[in-house]
Amino acid sequence: MSSSPPETPTLQRTLVQRVIRLTAYFGQQRHVWGVALLASLVAAATEPMIPALLKYLLDQGFNSGKMPLWMVPIGLMGLFGIRGVANFVGQYALARVTNDGMMVLRKAMFARLLDAEMSLFARQSASALSNTVVYEVQTGANLLVTALIGITKDGFTLVALLGYLLYLNWKLTLIVAMMGPGVAWIMKALSRRLYQLTKSSQNATDELAYVVEENVLAHRMVRLHRAQAAQAERFETLSARLRRLALKSTVASAAMTPLTQMIAAAALSAVIGVALWQSRAGGGNSVTVGDFVAFITAMLMLITPIRRLAEIANPITRAVAALERGLTMMEDVDAERGGTLAPGRAKGNIEFREVTVAYRDDHKAALDRLSLNVAPGEIVALVGPSGSGKTTLVNLLMRFVVPRAGEVRLDGHDLTQWNLAALRSQFAMVSQDVVMFNDTVAANVALGQAVDRDRVNACLEAANLSEHVAALPEGMDTVVGHNATQLSGGQRQRLAIARALYKDAPILILDEATSALDTESERLVQQALQRLMAGRTTLIIAHRLSTIEHADRVVVMEQGRIAEQGSHAELMAADGLYARLQKHGTLTDTEAPQPQSSTMS
Repeated sequence: MSSSPPETPTLQRTLVQRVIRLTAYFGQQRHVWGVALLASLVAAATEPMIPALLKYLLDQGFNSGKMPLWMVPIGLMGLFGIRGVANFVGQYALARVTNDGMMVLRKAMFARLLDAEMSLFARQSASALSNTVVYEVQTGANLLVTALIGITKDGFTLVALLGYLLYLNWKLTLIVAMMGPGVAWIMKALSRRLYQLTKSSQNATDELAYVVEENVLAHRMVRLHRAQAAQAERFETLSARLRRLALKSTVASAAMTPLTQMIAAAALSAVIGVALWQSRAGGGNSVTVGDFVAFITAMLMLITPIRRLAEIANPITRAVAALERGLTMMEDVDAERGGTLAPGRAKGNIEFREVTVAYRDDHKAALDRLSLNVAPGEIVALVGPSGSGKTTLVNLLMRFVVPRAGEVRLDGHDLTQWNLAALRSQFAMVSQDVVMFNDTVAANVALGQAVDRDRVNACLEAANLSEHVAALPEGMDTVVGHNATQLSGGQRQRLAIARALYKDAPILILDEATSALDTESERLVQQALQRLMAGRTTLIIAHRLSTIEHADRVVVMEQGRIAEQGSHAELMAADGLYARLQKHGTLTDTEAPQPQSSTMS
C-alpha cells in the first residue's frame, strides 16, 4: 500500500507561488494582518534609532558636552519600551493568524477525508493520512508562524537600517547593497535543494510510520512467527534513510549562515577601508567619530536580519512542503458524488442487473455480470468460497464499491440517482470487522444520531449486553477506549448488533453477526435479530448453517457469479456446490482450487 501522495506539479512552482496557495487559509483575517504589519513596522523603526542615539551621544555628549544627562535614561527606556510592546503585539497577531489558518486548513482536510472517494483509502495508509492531517499541518503551521514573524520583522528592520545608512553616507551604503545579489542567489539555490529534501523526508517518514502501524496492529502475528528480527531490520533500513535525508537537509540549511556571513564580512571590510580613506581625505567627505560609529553599528545590526532572512528559506520551505500535502490531498482527491433522490424510508426492493466489478484491470473480476433480485422483506443468505464476491456484492449497495458495468437499483431507482446520505440511511450493518470509537457506550450505539437513553438501553438488552453495561463504572456513559478494548470480542460484536438495532434501517446486512457469541448469547441475539428482521430486507453473509436456518433463500456464489440459489432443502437435493460446502462442514471453502484473492471477497 502506498503511503505517499501522488506526484503533482508542485515542484514546478516557485516558493512564492507555493506560499500564495496558502493565502486562502492564512489570509482571511485582514484586520489582524494589519495589526501585525503595523506592529512590525513600529518595531523596525526603532532599530535605526539605536545607532542614531549613539551618534548623538558621541558628537553632542562626549565631544561638546551639550547633551542633558536626563535624556540618556529617558531615551533608552522609551526606545526599548516601544520596541518591546511592538514586538509583543506583532508576534501575537501573527501567531493568531497562523493558528486560525491552521484550524481552517485542518478542518477542510478532515471534511474531505469524511467525504473522499473510497479509492483514497486504498492508495494511502491510515498512518499517512493521519500524519498529513494532524502532524504535517501542525509542523507546517508552527514553522510558518516563526518564519512569518521573522520575515516581517527582519524585512522592515532591513529597510529601516538601509534607509538610515543612506541618510548617513549613501556612498558607503552602495557597498553594503552589493551583498544583495549574492545573498539572493545563495537563498534561491539552497531553498530549492531544501524543498526537494523535505518532500523526500516526508515520504520516508510516512513509510516509517506505516511500518510502526503494521507492527502495532499485527503484534501477535509478529511474535507468533518470530518475525521481530526481520521487522527490526525493515525499520532500521527506513530509519537510516530518514537519517541520511535529515543530515542532507542540515547541510543545506547550515550552509546559508557561513556563506552570507562571508559576504557580509567582505562588505564590512570594504566599508571600513573607504570610511578611513574619506576621513583622511578630509573636505566635504570627512566622517566624524559619531558618523563612523553610527554607520558601523547600523551596518553590523544589518547582519542579524540578513542572516535570519537567509535562513528563513529553510522553515518556509519545510512549512510550505508540509502544508501543501494537505492542499494536494484536497485538490487531487474528489469527493463522493451522489444524486439528489431522497424519497424517505425505502421499501427494500434490491436489484442487481448484469453487474461487473473489477478492482484492478490486470486481475479477475470480483463480480462478473451478476444479476439478482431481492424482494422487500426477503431474507437472503449469501454463501460461497472465500473470494467469491459476497462482500463486494453488499458493498455495492452502500456505494462503498462502484460497478464497472451494470446497474444496482433500490426501489426501482439506480443507486447513482440517490443522495448518498439518504441511501446509506437505509442500511444497518453488522460485520465481523467490528469498529468502535473512543467514546461512551451510548454514543457508539447511537452513532450518527442523537442519544435516546431508553432506546439505547432497549437495544443493549436486545443484544444481550445490558447486564454487562450496567456493571460498568459509569454504565452506558463509560468510555470504551480505543476500538472498545475494555470489552471482549463477543461483547464488541453484541455492541455492534445494538448499534444496528438502534439505527432501525429498512435493510439489514449481517456478516455472520453472531459468530463471536457463545451458545446462550447467540440464542438470545438470534431471537432479537429475528424480531428485527421481520418486515425488513436482510442480506446475510453466512459462514455457518445455523445462520441461514431462517433465510427465505440461499444464494450460492462462486468466482463472482451466482452458481445456484434456492432453499436449504432444494440446494441439498440438487447436490451442487452448496451440498459440497455442507459436506466439508463450512459454507466458505471447498477442496477445489480457489481464484487468487487479489480482490475483496
